[in-house]
Amino acid sequence: MQRKTTMLRFHQLLKTSPPCESQAHALSSPIPCHRKASMWVPVKHKSSGGRRPKRKVYHRVHELDKVMDFQKKPALILQLKSIIQSQKHQSLLLRDLEKEVGFVQKWNFMAAIEKYPSIFYVGGGNRTPPFVTLAEKAKKVAKEEAEAKDLMEPILVKNLRKLLMLSVDCRVPLENIEFIESELGLPNDFKKSLLPKYPEIFSVKEVNGKLYLHLENWDSSIAVTAREEQLGGEGISAPSGLGNKVRISKDGNFLGPHAFRMSFPAGFRPNTSYLEQLERWQKMDFPSPYLNARRFDIADPKARKRVVAVLHELLSLTMQKRMTSAQLDAFHSEYFLPSKLLLCLIKHPGIFYITNKGARSTVFLKEAYDGLNLIDKCPLLLFNDKFVALSGRREINSCKTMHSP
Repeated sequence: MQRKTTMLRFHQLLKTSPPCESQAHALSSPIPCHRKASMWVPVKHKSSGGRRPKRKVYHRVHELDKVMDFQKKPALILQLKSIIQSQKHQSLLLRDLEKEVGFVQKWNFMAAIEKYPSIFYVGGGNRTPPFVTLAEKAKKVAKEEAEAKDLMEPILVKNLRKLLMLSVDCRVPLENIEFIESELGLPNDFKKSLLPKYPEIFSVKEVNGKLYLHLENWDSSIAVTAREEQLGGEGISAPSGLGNKVRISKDGNFLGPHAFRMSFPAGFRPNTSYLEQLERWQKMDFPSPYLNARRFDIADPKARKRVVAVLHELLSLTMQKRMTSAQLDAFHSEYFLPSKLLLCLIKHPGIFYITNKGARSTVFLKEAYDGLNLIDKCPLLLFNDKFVALSGRREINSCKTMHSP
């Protein structure tokens, strides 16, 4: 039901959004493409002498749609591994599997157990009830998870700290953190295993009957966005030398300190007017996402561009650079996000992509992916890839790896 409601809002926003706006942040294109690769949406235009009005198109990115399909098998394998490891003797009676995952999902896990004997070993029989445990080779690989988690801890602390620094009051409801804990890579028991280790950084306090995670100390050295770090690595740190005559390329990318990396979908053919408007938007400076949002008027185009930067940074803090639209919307109050969040995302197809594959609509940070593959992978994702590879699934190595600070 949640997915249907979200996608209904998604279609309604597309239908009601104008084809072009004067503000620099509102970018759209009336260029159509094939029906199989896009979504047709009618919009109002001025009279064209009896001609049919042009239509605005939401272009599909099939590689990112496939990412959601390809994650199903690894997610099943990793979940079953965690269930087995959580048992007292590192083995699970098959009759108890239904208690862990439910009647319907039980059959999917039973199929996985049968299909991947290189990972799961089934024992028992005669007077011993059947049980499943990890195969010997899988046990050896599973031991490497502890090292991956140790490498993850400083990354998690830094990202969680930045998550609080992005909020207007340097605090976020604890339930919101729990809502995205798997996306951040936090352990299930992070409230007991992680937070108490850093009392000088984090504290949990009750505000109006709700528990909040508070930031105790601000660190200016990490108040730098992933976008700024990337530009710094490319040697772009100041606007000097960028004259007005420098024109944006046809792929939407612009060499400047205030620009975002663009990746237009296949079939998207921006016209000259679109590129000129996009160039002005890319050149326009904007306040840092780490400055308090209360200081800015949301009607200011610079403040609206800042909202895009906030969304960009939020997605960058996740392991796989993606979140469901419901998860993003959960931070609406803490980050002063726009009321029509989906419309804001749709208006920037070169930066964000929304797919309706999977259980819920998911928002991708496009620059983080090369086709089907996530470019930067944290230690935990690299471990997951290695474990899932025991099933015979070949993972393409990423060209970069996230390291602890």
